Amino acid sequence: MNLSAQSSASPTAQLATFAAQLRFADIPASVVRKIEDLLVDWFGSALAGKGARPVETIARFAASMAPAYAADHPGAAEVLINRSFTSPYFAAMVNAAASHVAEQDDVHNGSVFHPATVVFPVAVALAQSLGRSGAELLAASVAGYEVGIRVGEFLGRSHYKVFHTTGTAGTLAAAATAGSLLRLDAAQMQHALGSAGTQSAGLWEFLRTAADSKQLHTAHAAAAGLMSAMLAQDGFTGAAQILEGPQGMAAGMSSDADAAKLTAGLGVRWATAETSFKFHASCRHTHPAADALLSVMLAHGLKPDDLERVVTHVHQGAIDVLGPVTHPSTVHQSKFSMGTVLALVARFGHAGLVEFEQYFADPSTQSLRDRISMVLDAEVDGAYPQRWIGKVTVHTRDGRVLAGRVDEPKGDPGNTLSREELTAKAQRLAAFSHGATAGEVGAALANLWHIAQADRVGRLLAP
Repeated sequence: MNLSAQSSASPTAQLATFAAQLRFADIPASVVRKIEDLLVDWFGSALAGKGARPVETIARFAASMAPAYAADHPGAAEVLINRSFTSPYFAAMVNAAASHVAEQDDVHNGSVFHPATVVFPVAVALAQSLGRSGAELLAASVAGYEVGIRVGEFLGRSHYKVFHTTGTAGTLAAAATAGSLLRLDAAQMQHALGSAGTQSAGLWEFLRTAADSKQLHTAHAAAAGLMSAMLAQDGFTGAAQILEGPQGMAAGMSSDADAAKLTAGLGVRWATAETSFKFHASCRHTHPAADALLSVMLAHGLKPDDLERVVTHVHQGAIDVLGPVTHPSTVHQSKFSMGTVLALVARFGHAGLVEFEQYFADPSTQSLRDRISMVLDAEVDGAYPQRWIGKVTVHTRDGRVLAGRVDEPKGDPGNTLSREELTAKAQRLAAFSHGATAGEVGAALANLWHIAQADRVGRLLAP
């Protein structure tokens, strides 16, 4: 991979060249191991989407738009939640929606972006459809992560205040992933990014009314990115400077964009390796405070009834996203309620799928929820988004004031999940949704952990 000749090219062109030229052999072994971990983590989240009403609605739409294929049909791709086969476009759409609903998919802190849910649905669908190898799937996925993360970082904090970065930057991540598997050259990849960027979308307004839009954001991003790459392969052109141009994404979607972040360290700094796993089944903005509260309760032997009130010290992004959700009316909306998440953590030691499903609306959770507040903290806000610090002040019923802090929430690269924990998480997610049996998940994971050796990517789940 030679990027030296690209130093005078536009940032969009440099990013496109990187994505087009990246090969499996270029990727350090530690990054290969990380992308394997991320693939397994995504697989569990995709199975967890089975039965979720918004996901099933999107699946029915996809089924009505495309004919069902037999598993051995040329070009067929797998829909994980129902084990059907269809075109890669619609398989990517459904799998992307499914893998984002449980709020257990990964996140990159600095870009505030969930890469897996828009990258892997495209990578799996096209690798299956085109008969690509496991190594090609992993290389394409790294290309998607690197592009999407850098676009998210480029768009900055002002973008995230209104736009859901996974829907916007995610469209370009999906295009880069698809373009790699389609073996686009640098010029074609630049056209693919241009077409993806002009379709980028996703607004936070849905949280106020518990709407289903978050699943649409990922479904659209994956499908639109895949379409953009396939169009580019057939000669369709896109804006040459869709990111930094005078009427490009930054111009319309950001007030603090930094074009240098698009190309800094390409091929040297592997942003993929910086990606975090989710421990709690909730918005990542709640995790630092949840872990900080848990540390206080464990250190002082506190029970939920000991808590008079809890103040969480947070960054502005948490206030922007979580602030509108004060009295959640659905399980999914409750995952964006700081009070609900911390109440569940206080009661059960973690906020998992079962805890949200069974206890988000019961009186004990609601009572504690209403005693939890957020305040902007200068230190936490200054560190964000590169670091997500958790700080809480706990006021107990017996008059004590206790402080808690975590510098790396569970799942961050410095406090990561082991392969054993990732395996257990995937099994737990599949069991919750009845997406697959323990035996089926075990067999699938045995293959996924060694997918780099696969000559051809086949179906992930047994018939």
